Amino acid sequence: MSSSKVILVSSLLVVAATLSACAGKTQYRSACDQELDAAWSELSIAKAEGFSGTVSYTKALGLITSARTMQTVENFDNCYNQAKDARFYIRESRKGQ
Repeated sequence: MSSSKVILVSSLLVVAATLSACAGKTQYRSACDQELDAAWSELSIAKAEGFSGTVSYTKALGLITSARTMQTVENFDNCYNQAKDARFYIRESRKGQ
């Protein structure tokens, strides 16, 4: 093979690898967005019960903030997991736990 063919094939392989890596980052994109929207709409300080409830509320708010950051840097799997955890703490805040 001539050197120009080797360079062309190598370039194509690099482009293909780069595109496949970018495509892999979108796997949790919609799930992250849906969980964050649900968590944000469920969040209400007025529904938190007692001191334990406000502690859980604070944890949920911190997780939502962290999930938004993960969404911004396109770390969608961690965004989804943190939003899911935030929804758990929101439910616990309503129970006073």
